[in-house]
Amino acid sequence: MNIILIGYRATGKTTLAELLAERLDCDWIDTDVKIERRAGKSIARVFAEDGEPAFRDLEARVIADLCRRERLVLAAGGGAPLRPESRRIMRQSGTVVWLVASPETILARMSADETTAGRRPNLTGHDPLEEIVQLLVVREPIYRSSAHFSVDTEGKTPEQIVDEILDRLESTTESRRTRRENETTDKQQMN
Repeated sequence: MNIILIGYRATGKTTLAELLAERLDCDWIDTDVKIERRAGKSIARVFAEDGEPAFRDLEARVIADLCRRERLVLAAGGGAPLRPESRRIMRQSGTVVWLVASPETILARMSADETTAGRRPNLTGHDPLEEIVQLLVVREPIYRSSAHFSVDTEGKTPEQIVDEILDRLESTTESRRTRRENETTDKQQMN
């Protein structure tokens, strides 16, 4: 079973993937890093030189390849769930967790990350806060439909967020087990 972290950039996916993997004693991968290695250039350069459709094609292939693995925590890029096929593959591969933060918090985190400007493209040409708000309007319904559950990352330490994710995973797993047991009992009673 895999854990796939989705959400807008700077919601904590990479940091939390590493911490979750450490706690669960499994591997973790940041899809953006994997994409850059495959492309041999930064995501910003892929967008500039090849265009967004080429980037999304590469991203979908990387997601599909990684979701074939077992016991992996995956930090998916902010746009990874945009393609229906990628959403389907992620949900079938494991539990998808949507990490949430306000546009203002996202902007503050992005501004504090020195690598953001060089590695991540501006997607709309608008002011950064306006871009975040604009893209969240489009992406939030996709994130919501992709995720098994969401976790708000506002005002919490990474360790607190990891604890919350693990608690939710445990209750989700228990709920699935109970549902399967009830379905089995119902079938037995019908026979």
